[in-house]
Amino acid sequence: MKSIIILGDGMADEPIAALNGKTPLQYAQTPSMDFLAKQGVTGQLLTVPDGFHPGSEVANLSVLGYDLSAVYEGRGVLEAASMGVELHAGELAMRCNLVCTEGELLKNHSAGHITNDEAAELIGFLNQELGNEIVKFYPGVSYRHLMVVQGGDKRLECTPPHDIPMHPFRDALVHADVAAAEPTARLLNELIIHSQQVLSTHPVNRRRVASGKDPANSIWPWSPGYRPAMRTLKELYGIGKSAVISAVDLIRGVGVYAGMDIIRVEGATGLYNTNYEGKAQAALDALKTHDFVYVHVEASDEAGHEGDVALKIQTIEDLDKRLIRPVYEAVSQWNEPVVIGVLPDHPTPCAIRTHTSAPVPFLICKPGQTPDEVNRYDEFSVLNGRYGLLRGDAFMRALIG
Repeated sequence: MKSIIILGDGMADEPIAALNGKTPLQYAQTPSMDFLAKQGVTGQLLTVPDGFHPGSEVANLSVLGYDLSAVYEGRGVLEAASMGVELHAGELAMRCNLVCTEGELLKNHSAGHITNDEAAELIGFLNQELGNEIVKFYPGVSYRHLMVVQGGDKRLECTPPHDIPMHPFRDALVHADVAAAEPTARLLNELIIHSQQVLSTHPVNRRRVASGKDPANSIWPWSPGYRPAMRTLKELYGIGKSAVISAVDLIRGVGVYAGMDIIRVEGATGLYNTNYEGKAQAALDALKTHDFVYVHVEASDEAGHEGDVALKIQTIEDLDKRLIRPVYEAVSQWNEPVVIGVLPDHPTPCAIRTHTSAPVPFLICKPGQTPDEVNRYDEFSVLNGRYGLLRGDAFMRALIG
């Protein structure tokens, strides 16, 4: 029996007064998810264990059943793997956002969702101006990039930039957790301030400002770590071939360490305008040759970070209609049964524009399975689901068992 997880990043939320006290997931028209919930079994999954920040790297590793205390090394190392950057002993990898500051405030975490081409030009410029034998920058996708620090100490307190929109950035500069990490913290903070000096007048940013767009006028390094020691999904669960489909380097990096084939889809953007149909077709093609497929869609998370309720509802409805529906309709006609799991990795409430640690709703629709009594998929209906609240690798084992 084959399995597929369709994950709507940040899809869960909290009740919103403007939606008559409903969450975007409750308010949205989601006939496909509701049908799968009615045919399947539902519950909640705790994806952020105690002591961990509710980042997407933590939550997606948890969805796949990894023991965070054993494998977690931050986001940067996973994105390095996706980019093909091999980390060696003594090298510290960090996610490096291009962000927009306005005065003393960090205006947004994405530099107004800067384009890949603009970002690549800026990262190349930063390598010339700030890079050396100790510090190197690697271009990623849109605002998401990589910094590698030779000899860096990971014992740092770093604030994710999406946690502090419109907050003073100096209050959130890097702090050392131990005295030995103070040189690394000092280096990173100097790089942040220096980047603001050199980026402010770059032609890319001049053009962006002239056209009414936010400039990418600062870097923001965070989520430090070293090369992780992760077992593959085959080693963990005995899964044969597996594949991951995502527009995001972080998720592709998880796939690299998990031993999954990385499938790239043209037009997959990580935003509301992503190629849902292309991802659906790629997932169906992958299921013909793989035993397990992980489809990650970033759009709802980005809408949550923007605090855009209407856009978040749209992304949820697009996921339902343009990806989940065609996948379900196709595999329901196949001779070989396919198990479908649907869930977010974490909530990204529009009201606070950042992630939370609350458990997420999930459904598992498995041919031949006796359904529970839940007939809608949302944060509250699943409280009556037969699975209850799961932790650790219980969701993955329920999916593939």
